Amino acid sequence: MRRLQAPSGPAEALAGALAAEYAAVFAYGVIGVRLADAARTAARRAETAHRSRRDALVLQLSAAGSAVPADKAGYALPFPVTDAASALRLAVEVEERTAAFWRVALPHTTGADRDRALAALTDCAVRATRWRRTAGVTPVTVAFPGRTA
Repeated sequence: MRRLQAPSGPAEALAGALAAEYAAVFAYGVIGVRLADAARTAARRAETAHRSRRDALVLQLSAAGSAVPADKAGYALPFPVTDAASALRLAVEVEERTAAFWRVALPHTTGADRDRALAALTDCAVRATRWRRTAGVTPVTVAFPGRTA
């Protein structure tokens, strides 16, 4: 995933969030194949949510005449995903990392863009909490979702 940097304005902040959404969609392809039953269904829903946000951002940035970062053919994962436990760990990390990009976008956006950024941050935080609970990670919640350590 792309490194977090302070954006120069709303378009750059949203482009950063778009890059995070691209990476999340890629990661869920890896995550889903290592899960079964309800967890696999949850991974499919998460991937669908990230695809929807990705598509909306591509359209929004394009319509505004802003630069739309290209999706990559692949993304480096932070660790090997070899079983359900590592897939769940990656799901938590993906949601936390994507939330961080949306959090960075908040102070650079206003109006409907800010509302969308806050909704995306909240969505990622809720999913991360659900993945922590599924993985048996405690605590299941964090004080400030999207905040980098």
